[in-house]
Amino acid sequence: MKIIVPMAGRGSRLRPHTLTIPKPLIPIAGKPIVQRLVEGIAEVLEDEIDEIAFIISEDFGVEIEAKLKSIATSLKAKSTIYYQDKPLGTGHAIMCAKDSLSGPAVIAYADTLFKADFKLDKEADAVMWVKQVENPEAFGVIKLNDKGQITELVEKSKDFVSDLAVIGIYYFKEVSQLKTQLEKVIEENIMHGGEYQINDGIKKMKENGAIFKPGQVDEWMDCGNKKVTVETNSRMLKFIHEDQKEQLMSSSVKIENSEILEPCFIGENVFLKNAKIGPNVSIGNGTTIENSSIKNSLIQENSQVINANLDKAMIGNFAKFDGNFTSVSIGDYSVLD
Repeated sequence: MKIIVPMAGRGSRLRPHTLTIPKPLIPIAGKPIVQRLVEGIAEVLEDEIDEIAFIISEDFGVEIEAKLKSIATSLKAKSTIYYQDKPLGTGHAIMCAKDSLSGPAVIAYADTLFKADFKLDKEADAVMWVKQVENPEAFGVIKLNDKGQITELVEKSKDFVSDLAVIGIYYFKEVSQLKTQLEKVIEENIMHGGEYQINDGIKKMKENGAIFKPGQVDEWMDCGNKKVTVETNSRMLKFIHEDQKEQLMSSSVKIENSEILEPCFIGENVFLKNAKIGPNVSIGNGTTIENSSIKNSLIQENSQVINANLDKAMIGNFAKFDGNFTSVSIGDYSVLD
């Protein structure tokens, strides 16, 4: 089984956090978004992962590529890096990995996380992962027939079609079928908003008789902007705390006169002094928190937070925040609410 992960964009809606690292590498409960994504997929598949192919922008750099390769290695999978040189849509991104488009595969976009307990229907030609939503008019949704097969994809219809929204994760029993149809999409120059889309390849597969079925997830968590990323961090911490499958606090944490309200992730060599942390806080390696109260927040590595009272905050790497500031140095795209 292969996992194909298009992730070429850095994520402009999460600036300034994505100016130095791309959005899929932002940590959620101590692990990069893309790592939590592929680990979640591996759990649902219950199959050995042979290869993980990442489609990235060439300017991500060697350090990011090394991190992606280590994520694949942690799942005992081969890692392959492909480059998307132009932002020409999901279909174009997938075709950048055409050399890996053979055999059974899952294609997943790296800005979404999920929690699921369904069994993958491997008899279907393809499975589209969906989530029941309250406002289906805001999403692409699927239409089903009485056999539980997907008959139609409908984008943001004002008229009710279905409340099962497509979350951007797809299983293909033979992904070369999608490759063949996306080649036709590009040859025929079928574009929407100047981009080639995966949906046009899927529609062509269906026209050729491919059977698509839904796989319904229990939770669907977005990482598109700061607000929803902080919310996703909180929800993921809750799930991990309940499952007790991961250790959330490093043994190297130093604590002086501080209180921790679970669930929280606290990384290696974190120093807490006169602090109240939690609930729903992630703190990256090497960060110091002093004389502060923090809840529902995400703080990355090697940062310093003092004299702060924070809620629903997101602080990047190597940042310094003093709640008693009188002089500030704030770069492009920074926000103080």
